[in-house]
Amino acid sequence: MLLLQRSSDVRILTCLSLYLLGAFQIPWSTSVVVPKSTCYAFDNTSRIVDFTEWIGHHFEYDGKDSPDLVVRFCKDVEARSQQGYVDFGRYATFNYFVAGSGNVNFVQGFYKGDLSNCETTYDKLGRTAQVNIICGKCLNENCKGELGCICRVKYDSTRCRVLIELAIPCEKPGPRVFEGFTVGFNPHSWEIVSNGITQLGYEKSHPEFSFGTLQTHLSLYMTARASLSGLVGKPSVKVNPDNGLDVHLSGSGAHGNSPTTLSPTIIVVNWICEKARNSPYEVTFSIPVEGYEPIEFILTKKCEYRQEKEGDSDSGWATFGMFSCIFMVLSTAFCCGGFFYKIRVEHQRGLDALPGMTILSACLETVSSRGDGYPQAENSPFVSQTSWDHIPVSAQTKQRTSESTYGSI
Repeated sequence: MLLLQRSSDVRILTCLSLYLLGAFQIPWSTSVVVPKSTCYAFDNTSRIVDFTEWIGHHFEYDGKDSPDLVVRFCKDVEARSQQGYVDFGRYATFNYFVAGSGNVNFVQGFYKGDLSNCETTYDKLGRTAQVNIICGKCLNENCKGELGCICRVKYDSTRCRVLIELAIPCEKPGPRVFEGFTVGFNPHSWEIVSNGITQLGYEKSHPEFSFGTLQTHLSLYMTARASLSGLVGKPSVKVNPDNGLDVHLSGSGAHGNSPTTLSPTIIVVNWICEKARNSPYEVTFSIPVEGYEPIEFILTKKCEYRQEKEGDSDSGWATFGMFSCIFMVLSTAFCCGGFFYKIRVEHQRGLDALPGMTILSACLETVSSRGDGYPQAENSPFVSQTSWDHIPVSAQTKQRTSESTYGSI
């Protein structure tokens, strides 16, 4: 009974420890991904604050001596009266949402409103509005609701621009972003990382947008503000699954050189398929930045068949070239040694002193003797010079006697 109780206690402790490890597991790093909308901003500490949940939220200000003013968060600003609506601008991109100063935490800009009587004001953008956002309550304590309210409204002299003070409970700041940092496929683009934020499509694996098997090289260009470029470290990669895709980084960016806007650094990705796979490989890139969250993005690579490394294909030719050079050197040394040997020892001159000429002459003589297809007739008046060279000695003596007695007295 005691043994059963101890075993059950061990199981409970094991399960509890596994649960705690899974529940409180802290990731090595968290990448900053672009929010779902353009309604976000960076605070004065470069932390991202996402206001996506506030889009279209209605704030109304009851003007006593002026028309009522309505602010639709990250949408537009309108002045409403019995005569109708007057548009004071619309919110377009995240560039219209910036950090504030002093008591103002954020500033929203609304542009391209109605042009009536405001055609030539504020860079010809029509009516415009500026919303100063205060995280908390109004300074004059006019707010009564929990979701905030408009504290104060002020028009300029031409009534073409309105200044609005809005108090809301701001969202909790997110991770710190390395602003100004970009990663793209050419020096003047930022498809992967823009302003320190990983763009949609590269925050996770997308098998339908993978690089093909034939593309074994890929160049990535990094830029950063010159004053903060020294904070960028060396990038690293992690492949999932671990085996099957060989990835190596090279280039100025891979060695930790500081990127700037005028002189981007390059990361050359060399990836070779060592094992074919039905689904693409996931390659996670991590670029550390001192004092900020690391820059992370994911690229996928298809491997429909196995590829050979460039070193493997060139090794055969290198071996062949090495043996060819050795053969040429040995042949030259053999020819020179044989030539000097025949000159000094055998006392031969000219072509006969070249090594192999005796064998070559014998082969040529054999070939030429086999090439005589028609033998000459014995009684032919055209006797070759060779036949005269083989005259018997008795015939030569008789010929000389006749030659000496001919014409003598």
